[in-house]
Parts: sequence; C-alpha cells; structure tokens
Amino acid sequence: MQIYLPIAEISVNIFLILGLGGGVGFLSGLFGVGGGFLITPLLIFYGIPPAVSVATAANQIVASSVSGVFAHWKRGNVDLKMGLVLLAGGIVGSTVGVWVFAWLRSLGQIDLVISLCYVIFLGIIGGMMLFEATRAIFRTRRRGGQIRRSKKHQHSFIHGLPLKMRFYRSGLYISALLPLAVGFFVGMLTALMGVGGGFVMVPAMIYLLGMPTGVVIGTSLFQIIFVTANVTFLQSVQTQTVDVALAILLLIGGVIGAQFGAQFGSRLKAEHLRALLGLLVLSVCLKLLFDLVITPSDLYSVMPGDL
Repeated sequence: MQIYLPIAEISVNIFLILGLGGGVGFLSGLFGVGGGFLITPLLIFYGIPPAVSVATAANQIVASSVSGVFAHWKRGNVDLKMGLVLLAGGIVGSTVGVWVFAWLRSLGQIDLVISLCYVIFLGIIGGMMLFEATRAIFRTRRRGGQIRRSKKHQHSFIHGLPLKMRFYRSGLYISALLPLAVGFFVGMLTALMGVGGGFVMVPAMIYLLGMPTGVVIGTSLFQIIFVTANVTFLQSVQTQTVDVALAILLLIGGVIGAQFGAQFGSRLKAEHLRALLGLLVLSVCLKLLFDLVITPSDLYSVMPGDL
C-alpha cells in the first residue's frame, strides 16, 4: 500500500514507514531515548532525502517530548529556571543552525554534512556507551552484583565564570553562561541532525553543570520541546523540508511501539540495556560510514535547485 510524500517527492509503503516508526518507538521505550538519532538514519537508508529526514524527525520529537515532560512535571522533576536558560541558548542555536542548514543546502553539501555529523557523534556516543556498560557489567560480576556509586560533582574552573544564577530546584549556584552554551550547542545539533539532543544534553547537565540526576531528564525534555518546535517551524518556512504525511505515519507507529518497548525494558538490567543501545548506535554509525566511502551506483546526480 503506497502513499506519495509531497515534500520528499517519492512514494513509500505505508506499513513500512509505520514499522520504522514503531521500531524506533519500541527502542525509545526500551532504552529511554528520544529516538531522533535513530529515525533519521533509518529514513535516509530507506531513500528519504537527508534534508527531509532531518526536518521531519525534529517534528516527531516534539510530540514524544510533550508526553514525557508532563509525567516529569507531575513528579516535580523539572527545574523551570534552568530549563528557561537552556531554552534561551537553544532557540538561538537552533535558529543559527537552520540558517546554516539552508546555506549548506544551497551549496548542495547538506547530505554530506548530515552523514558526517551522524558518523562522528554516533561513533563517539556509541563507543562511550558500550565501553561504560561493558565495564559496569564486569564490575558488577566481580563485586557480587553491587556497583560502586560515582563521585559527586567536583568544583572546577567553570565555577569561577561570571553571571552566576541560583537554581533552587537543582541546588546549584553557577554561571548562566554554561547552560546557555550547552543549550546553544544542542540547538545547533537539533537543526543540523534532526535530533532532540538528549544524548548530548543529559550527560552535559549531569557531569558539566552538576545537576541532580532526578531533575535532568524532565528539564532536558522541557527544553527539547520548544527547541524542536522552533526548528520545525523554521525548517517548514525557510527550507520547506517538513513532510507532514511522513511525520504523521512515524508518530502513529512511534506511539504504539513505545508502549511495548517500555514494558519489555523493565525485564532487562540497566547496564545490559546500555550495552545493547551502544551496539545499535555503533551499527548505524558503521552503515552510514560504509555508504560514505563506497562508490555510489550513480556517479552524478541532479539537485532540485539545479533544475
């Protein structure tokens, strides 16, 4: 059963796209990730233009993040003041990122930049996750199932930066420049890669900002909602690369798949989940790298702007 995607300008199988959305939704529920860094490469593998894949994936993240932030808000796990500072940096970063995206697209280099960004970031993140999870598994076995708690965040030069603010929910008194910079960087990633940026923001909020783990996820989701919404709006107006039909199919599959993933994930240990996610991320990275280095079947292609 085929459906024509007006922005991507190709026909796709409805059930296959629903299956992709459901598979990524299952993995999102299983591993507790947004799934943007998985759905974009999968859409590219299927033949969706990278520019459309990035913009449409950002649109999907908005819906998934809204449901998550409501749950965390009810538990009091959202630092609103920190979220607003991160959001300020994210709005600026995503706006600049969309401008860079449009500029690279006009040069005909956006596909290469997207693939290179994914290879670099997925390689780093996947390698770190796999290494940390493997070490945790061996450490657990040696100590009879007990894992030593990590050290608390220690003071460093970043605490001497100016423009300090007090974040009561997180129990922090740090420079506002730090969360602004984190938000800006994640906003750029959202615009260029179609990801929520949680796989970068969450570690940065824990290890760089020193936020308590309990409020990190909710605060990150709060920022992601508005940054991805800003990217979706700007991409649709400035580059016309948001395919609504594709986004709806992915959302339907993602919502259903996430429910099954959450149930299945409760049966596995945390370190095993991290190891599996690390392997998955690295496999996607290797596939993208392989597609970059092999000789393409068509040595020349015509960009839409060249017609």
